[in-house]
Amino acid sequence: MSSIRPWRTIERRPCRQIMVGNVPVGGDAPITVQTMTNTPTEDAAATLDQIRRCEDAGADIIRVSCPTPEATRAFRLITRAARVPIVADIHFHYQRALEAADAGAACLRINPGNIGSSARVAEVVRAAKANGCAIRIGVNAGSLEKHLLEKYGEPCPEALIESALDHIKLLQDHDFHEYKVAVKASDVFLAVAAYQGLADAVDCPLHLGITEAGGFVGGTVKSAIGIGSLLWAGIGDTIRVSLSAEPEQEVKVGFEILKSLGLRTRGVRVVSCPSCSRQGFDVIRTVEALEKRLEHIKTPLSLSVLGCVVNGPGEARETDIGITGGGKGRHMVYLSGVTDHHVEDERMIDHIVALVEAKAAEIEAGMSDAGDADAMGVAAE
Repeated sequence: MSSIRPWRTIERRPCRQIMVGNVPVGGDAPITVQTMTNTPTEDAAATLDQIRRCEDAGADIIRVSCPTPEATRAFRLITRAARVPIVADIHFHYQRALEAADAGAACLRINPGNIGSSARVAEVVRAAKANGCAIRIGVNAGSLEKHLLEKYGEPCPEALIESALDHIKLLQDHDFHEYKVAVKASDVFLAVAAYQGLADAVDCPLHLGITEAGGFVGGTVKSAIGIGSLLWAGIGDTIRVSLSAEPEQEVKVGFEILKSLGLRTRGVRVVSCPSCSRQGFDVIRTVEALEKRLEHIKTPLSLSVLGCVVNGPGEARETDIGITGGGKGRHMVYLSGVTDHHVEDERMIDHIVALVEAKAAEIEAGMSDAGDADAMGVAAE
């Protein structure tokens, strides 16, 4: 509804762009949302079922562990069937990286220093180049190299940054530059400080995350604070929200973080009040029902759900569709910020769903005519 104000703009950190499969990361590309499967990769059917749920939630990139030869054999089936680029998660065994690259990985998540000699790093680089794979260097405060812990005494921003720079050098020594880097920690302050320092030291894309963030509620809060503060400062090119929850929930939270900062606009943005005794209808249950029934909407639009007329009209003026609670079970509906008609209690949820679906179809038709779906920031389905 509203144009971008100067005080809403975020100046992203300039960096070079790499490709993860067909998805650009860094540069002026949209900030991508990632997640990771938790099924045994050897069970390709179960892993693909989880991948489908994540794709439906909007995941741009999905990571899959490849710890065994059986996993990398299944990985070939998975990459062929997936609709988004698949990252192979590799830890210590360089052979798994070679197998995953040949099996269709769009990216290898690996720390070059963990896989042994320079000759092994060279083999992985050759496989990545031959198969068009990017590499994600994944530094984690929980698995820092022993010599860095001895040097610094504990995980600290300087230790994470030094580890990342050491790994980068290993790739650059083999003339490989298609990499992105993460310096994750479960401590928000540590992770943010490490990313801030790394952002000044390198020109590659940065993969943001607060690792081992916790359960759905606690982990969402930690991730929103850590990832959100970095994005607000213009740092970050792709994000993964690490939750002890289903992977598709990580995707949904990731998009909500981006939507709150105006960096991605996928789906319905709901503005709703916490409810009080003035409410003309049950706001909490209404929002729960609407969010569930509108999950299929991918078009960016806004909906305000306010229980009374104190703040309701003002919020409704800023959204595509709005409703405010009224007396005697009749509530005011706003379209494009203007009062339009009333709706009764028993019809309210169905009516709002129908209005949102119609508005989404109208927006989609307009974008199709103008050929500017990408400019609107709609995630490709």
